[in-house]
Amino acid sequence: MEKVTVKDKVFIPYLAHQDIQARIQTLAQQINADYQGLNPLFVAILNGSFMFAADLYKEITLPSQITFVKVASYRGTSSTGEVMTLLGMDMDLANRHVILIEDIVDTGKTLSELLPKLKSNNPASIQIAALLQKPEALKYPIDVKYVGFNIANEFIVGYGLDYDGYGRNLKDILKIEG
Repeated sequence: MEKVTVKDKVFIPYLAHQDIQARIQTLAQQINADYQGLNPLFVAILNGSFMFAADLYKEITLPSQITFVKVASYRGTSSTGEVMTLLGMDMDLANRHVILIEDIVDTGKTLSELLPKLKSNNPASIQIAALLQKPEALKYPIDVKYVGFNIANEFIVGYGLDYDGYGRNLKDILKIEG
């Protein structure tokens, strides 16, 4: 890994691709054990979770389904404080064991607004799998059962995470320099 410029900012190495993949395998093993015989429904939150969702789901050995919902709350390097649902659910959640796949839990705003909407569809259970969590930034009471990495409150890109739409294609995760 080396420094990378994304738009007008320089990012330095933070989490290597092989470390991310190893952690995903561990999370998948936990989920496979916890949901044995339950036919879970994975709901990946786009755009940022697409790489994590794909890699995690490839390691799931259970009968299951996956769907996607698109929400957004970031502009540039900071949260807008507003959550906009852009693309809705197309699966029936009633009596399903739902696992939300999120790239990063930052303030928790997105999930705090999305969870009540999902719970109103009467799922049997809802748990969250997040590749990254920023405990210092959390402002809403969000319980993430499956956490890849707890990280400092720094701006990061790569592995699906972006800076104004750029940098998602980097296979490692990098943090802003300085």
